[in-house]
Amino acid sequence: MELIIILVVLAALVFWGIAIYNRLVTLRNRYQNAFSQIEVQLKRRYDLIPNLVETAKAYMSHERETLEAVTAARNHALAALQAAAGDPANADALRQLASAEGAVGGALARLNVAVEAYPDLKANENMMQVQEELVSTENRVAFARQAFNDQVMEYNTYKQSFPPVVLAGTFGHGPDATLLEFDDSAEIQAAPKVSFS
Repeated sequence: MELIIILVVLAALVFWGIAIYNRLVTLRNRYQNAFSQIEVQLKRRYDLIPNLVETAKAYMSHERETLEAVTAARNHALAALQAAAGDPANADALRQLASAEGAVGGALARLNVAVEAYPDLKANENMMQVQEELVSTENRVAFARQAFNDQVMEYNTYKQSFPPVVLAGTFGHGPDATLLEFDDSAEIQAAPKVSFS
């Protein structure tokens, strides 16, 4: 009889450990998938930037530095995104991505200010379409980032709670996942201001 009780208790502990392990894996996979959604939106954004620059080039020959700054910021951010996509749990890679995104936002803001000085460019149909796509993409980036951060919070909360905290390290779930917070997140969450007046 005692042996049966011991076996039942051991079986319950094994199933309890399996349940915790499976939940940790599920939550980690969810936040990694959520980062993939950020990656898709940021790549879309980075693909739009050359179109914006190319459209502006014809009108803004005196603004070469501004256009080059936008292109350089985009290229740096794309490299940071690729590094972060390799390991969304890497806090340094996420910080570098956040910093690079801040640089892209700043460069695009300077470009928008420069565009204001060129009425023909502001009225250009291609320019208006690219800017509209960019605004739409900025909103998608904000939503994807929020979904990622929500998944990271759920993972970290579960991993830090008792009893999973006792087994998380044993199951290979080391440091907490890092939130993706852009340096100037208030600026990025607000869609870029585009004025055609």
